[in-house]
Amino acid sequence: MDRSQDLKRIRELRDLIEYHNRRYYQLDDPEISDAEYDRLMRELAELEERHPDVDRSGSPTQRVGAAPLEKFRSVTHLTPMLSLANAFSEEEMVEFDERLRRLLGDRAELDFVAEPKIDGVAVNLVYENGLFAVGSTRGDGFTGEDVTQNLRTIRSLPLKMVSRTGGGFPARIEIRGEVYLEKEAFKKLNERRLSQGENAFANPRNAAAGSLRQLDPRVTARRPLGIFCYGAGIIEGADFRTHWEILEALRGWGFPANPNTRIARSVEECIAYRRHIESIREKLPYEIDGIVLKVNSLTLQDRLGTVSRSPRWAVAVKFAPTQATTVIEDIIVGIGRTGVLTPVAVMKPVQVGGVTVTHATLHNEDEILKKGVHVGDTVVVQRAGDVIPEVVKVVESRRTGREKPFRMPRRCPFCDSPVVRPEGEVAHRCVNPDCGAQLRERIRHFVSRNGMDIEGIGEKIVNRLLESGIIRDAADLFSITKEQLLELDRFADKSAENLVAAIAGSKRPPLERFLFALGIRHVGEYVAKILAKRFGSLAAIEAAGLEELSAVEGIGPTIAESLHRYFRDPRNVRLLRKLEEAGVRPVVEKRPTSAALAGKTFVFTGGLKGFTREKAKERVESLGGTAASSVSKKTDYVVAGSDPGSKAEKARSLGVTILDEDAFLKLISEAEKS
Repeated sequence: MDRSQDLKRIRELRDLIEYHNRRYYQLDDPEISDAEYDRLMRELAELEERHPDVDRSGSPTQRVGAAPLEKFRSVTHLTPMLSLANAFSEEEMVEFDERLRRLLGDRAELDFVAEPKIDGVAVNLVYENGLFAVGSTRGDGFTGEDVTQNLRTIRSLPLKMVSRTGGGFPARIEIRGEVYLEKEAFKKLNERRLSQGENAFANPRNAAAGSLRQLDPRVTARRPLGIFCYGAGIIEGADFRTHWEILEALRGWGFPANPNTRIARSVEECIAYRRHIESIREKLPYEIDGIVLKVNSLTLQDRLGTVSRSPRWAVAVKFAPTQATTVIEDIIVGIGRTGVLTPVAVMKPVQVGGVTVTHATLHNEDEILKKGVHVGDTVVVQRAGDVIPEVVKVVESRRTGREKPFRMPRRCPFCDSPVVRPEGEVAHRCVNPDCGAQLRERIRHFVSRNGMDIEGIGEKIVNRLLESGIIRDAADLFSITKEQLLELDRFADKSAENLVAAIAGSKRPPLERFLFALGIRHVGEYVAKILAKRFGSLAAIEAAGLEELSAVEGIGPTIAESLHRYFRDPRNVRLLRKLEEAGVRPVVEKRPTSAALAGKTFVFTGGLKGFTREKAKERVESLGGTAASSVSKKTDYVVAGSDPGSKAEKARSLGVTILDEDAFLKLISEAEKS
């Protein structure tokens, strides 16, 4: 090719790659495979190398990172990046609304733009004639650090503005955004750092900040940063009446804006929005620490102005923090149903996510050594949803020298049996299957909601039944009498009758729930469902040989060996016969009504509008398909509802077909007709 043809092809490739970037990162609807995308990128890089005099500043190849910088230069923002005033309750939201109305007049028609408050790093992006020119951190609000080269590595950020309406671009515009790292990416980054002997980041925000402030952009490029654009500073060459119009324009120009942003017509709608966002907080793939409310009218924003260094027309409504700092006073060891010893930190009480926390998991001895946790350390702890809190990192600067290291005990603290660490495992185990602590945990697991689902039996009642000698294993539950319960403290006639009735009513569990309840090592809900579907009865599973078990799709050699060993252990055989004698009869799995989806594996992520995820799984399974919990190369379809998480990203990386809800329903309907 001659030079003119090369230059033409460079322009074509740049436009084509940016188009596919938008399809992949913003629309969640890729049109080509990763391999094809990589081929286009390689072709472009080779052509640019052939013509080094061609300007590459707006090229997609610049996202991979330039040479390291010695230090960041300062950038003065064209308009200040003001901080926001905070509110912490619904009452303060009402006060914010009342304050605005006093300033504007009681009859002012106010509506707001409400958006999640991303817990990330604020940045300022300057585009000139549609091209990304300079990107900087917020800094002190007036001057920030030039991180242009690092921002170029964020694949969801357009280096060149696009126009879906055919219109032009502002001559110059400042776009405000928040750079973040998704929860799953943060977890993997910390795992990698700990394995390499580096300190863990305390939270995704710190990880995003650390990634953005790398002097070597190639380091930033290896970290999957994302960005949401939420507003603008100076705009030259375009006029807008509302903040919402600005957001719509940003989306039209190719910028990622948060899909959960809404217009709220009143303070009551703002309060309802806050409650909604807080309810889905843990399901979001990124961290948020509240919501932001902004007066929608730009005219009213100008009238309200600023006070100190905060705009009067906006407020950040904070949620309860999910992280806090406290002190580890002791490290104790818990025993699980399979004998695994789990170290647990006993801490000074601290509020995390609106709950008082006194204990946090430390997982295993290797994790303690990686994080360098000692008794007496000041640590950062975090809590997400109903999951037990965990220690994120040690605050080494608070150490006094009096802290004590922890070592796993060599003998079980409950039964004094030897503790071993099997080769190739991170867990330490008590070797005694009759250990009282293991028995307690096995029974708690047996009666749990996802197991036999016996209402009214919690941890305290299990402990009392064991301590009193009324039960010695799970099968004994089915011979408990009302009279035995009345001999225990805090049991009255009605509560004793209810518990006996609940136990009797649980004797016909679905086979998959019964298998899960047994607590067989490596057999979770998903594996239990596969086994029930494949074999149809407990007797068939018990009789299956190792080779037959290993041949089942989704059952690897490790799970097969665990199952084979369980059903040939005399203790377990005695328990199963005792349960059978007590009248426990698992319900045989219903065979699918159709085989139209036989051999097809589905994974669901995000919220579905028309039905629950469980109902969707039932429809797949009724047609002979399999509903899995995680994405792998064997997955055929990922069904992505609203706010899909990391499963959708993994599906893209593996080339798995992604269906939206409508496409899924169409596929199911066609399968049901066949």
